[in-house]
Amino acid sequence: MSWHRQGRLGFSRGGSDGLLWRAQWSAMTPPISFWPRDARPWWGLMAWLAACVPLTALATPRLNCQVTYAGTTHTVTASPTADPYTVSSVDIGGRFRFKAVMVGQGAQVDRIALYAYHTDDLPQPLLIHQAKYLPPFARSSQPLALTGEQRLYAGPLERELIYSCNLEGQTP
Repeated sequence: MSWHRQGRLGFSRGGSDGLLWRAQWSAMTPPISFWPRDARPWWGLMAWLAACVPLTALATPRLNCQVTYAGTTHTVTASPTADPYTVSSVDIGGRFRFKAVMVGQGAQVDRIALYAYHTDDLPQPLLIHQAKYLPPFARSSQPLALTGEQRLYAGPLERELIYSCNLEGQTP
């Protein structure tokens, strides 16, 4: 067989007019290998190590909240924690604080709590909203819209805080 008739990947064209294609492997092409010859003994060890990694570590749940005030959007992220009191709130525009708490361990979520505080000219933050979500949560490969869009109003001028939260990592 001549080199000008050989197609890509060592397959050759068959037929005189070139319309027929045959999967005729050329003897001139070496076998395909994804690993160098000296790395092949390690393949078994790498497969064994990959099987030992727990799949729950790869799918850790995460709560992503988009919080908007005065045209500025902040992203507040929460992951499972055993102690909800160590989670700090996030300042939103100097007038609000938002806190997202996910209580659980590893891939298990025991509860999700969301808190919004009003801080405008107050000696300490004033709780204006508290939401609690309990399992079971729907399992999906796509993020779960946990809260939908929530609108909160606080203060003498009724300032508006908008938030929505998505739960990720709850794979079936």
